[in-house]
Amino acid sequence: MNKPLTVAIVGCGNRGREAYGRILSYRSSDEVKVVAAADIVPERLEMTAKTHNIPKEMCFASGEELLKQPKLADLMFICTQDKQHYAHAIAALEKGYHLVLEKPISPSLSECKKIAETANKYNRTVLVCHVLRYTPFYSKVKEILNSGVLGRIINATLEEGVGYFHQAHSFVRGNWRNTEESSPMILAKCCHDMDIMVWLFGKKAKKISSFGDLNYFKAENAPEGAALRCLDCPKAVKDACPYDAEKIYIEPPRGAKAGRFWPTRVVSDDTSVEAVTKALREGPYGRCVFHCDNDVVDSQVVNIQFEDGFMANFLMTAFTKKIGRKIRIKGTLGELTGHMEENKITVKLFGETKDNITTYDTSTQITAKSHPGHGGGDEGLVKCVLDYFVNDNISDKITTIDKSIESHFIALAAEESRLHGGEVVDMDEFESKF
Repeated sequence: MNKPLTVAIVGCGNRGREAYGRILSYRSSDEVKVVAAADIVPERLEMTAKTHNIPKEMCFASGEELLKQPKLADLMFICTQDKQHYAHAIAALEKGYHLVLEKPISPSLSECKKIAETANKYNRTVLVCHVLRYTPFYSKVKEILNSGVLGRIINATLEEGVGYFHQAHSFVRGNWRNTEESSPMILAKCCHDMDIMVWLFGKKAKKISSFGDLNYFKAENAPEGAALRCLDCPKAVKDACPYDAEKIYIEPPRGAKAGRFWPTRVVSDDTSVEAVTKALREGPYGRCVFHCDNDVVDSQVVNIQFEDGFMANFLMTAFTKKIGRKIRIKGTLGELTGHMEENKITVKLFGETKDNITTYDTSTQITAKSHPGHGGGDEGLVKCVLDYFVNDNISDKITTIDKSIESHFIALAAEESRLHGGEVVDMDEFESKF
């Protein structure tokens, strides 16, 4: 391209502004320029405009308002809430935008397919934000698998530890707490993991079963004397509760006193202690975790039989101290274990010599300075997106909607199984319904 790639951002929250928008702001203006933005929260829109020097006439109070205008940019980042993606994506494709679409594509498989069909109709590209593909950690796992050193892969076990505070923030008090308002947990949080299995192993899922439930974050488990809001809770109850909002949003290591932008910035754009305290007193993030309107699961297991006899199982659990993903892969010649957040991968080849054990440290490959989110995956995604649109470089990591939709079929088939007591779902039959 002879001129900068122009970008519009719809949804200037934690992902649109703090992740992708911030990363874009560090790129050369000769390469890419954010020229328009939309958000329903004026303060967030104002901050986005300030970061990218967007003139007032190119700032809009909603995605709908922006999409009423003539086409304003080459590419649109859609970072709105899950159930808004469909309408925004269809309107943007019809206007002529290429898209970078935050996951999940949509909670509805029919809508996912309609977005893909519309993109093909108008010859537009839709890239989905499955950021794990772009991390140095999973890139190294993929490289090891492709080398054949583990032999034929027989089975794999993946685990996502959501983190007790992240579960409380996003899936009990926050935007993804209620399936009717957003998406099932296995899609909203774990379509990343379903996608990484599709990418790493390159096989199609054939049968799925799943079990899961909301075990803990409900009224019957509230401590005796707990108030409806953390700021009103008796001291003895607060001191014993790790989910206390003050501990998460005000105190170190994550809160306002530590100067951390996440998750505090989600609670209040003004991250002073006074502003955050006011938000906890008045807003949803100050509620007791046992007295919210949440219904998504806090634990779920998924068992998958892929083609060629390959089997995998996945565990999502809220009950971990830290946020983290782990993977174990078993092959006929060796095994691999890895921990994404520790950036450590160990390969043990079968045999008795010490030389058969190799450990990899992928932390040195994380170059993200502007936003190190998802183990460098956020910045890796933006880099690949720009390479794709600016330099016509197509990486095997690129998650076009045609590839990404497979993860959504797997996640929603798992949810179908869970809702029917773990009943086995045949993927061919399930997909044929849509």
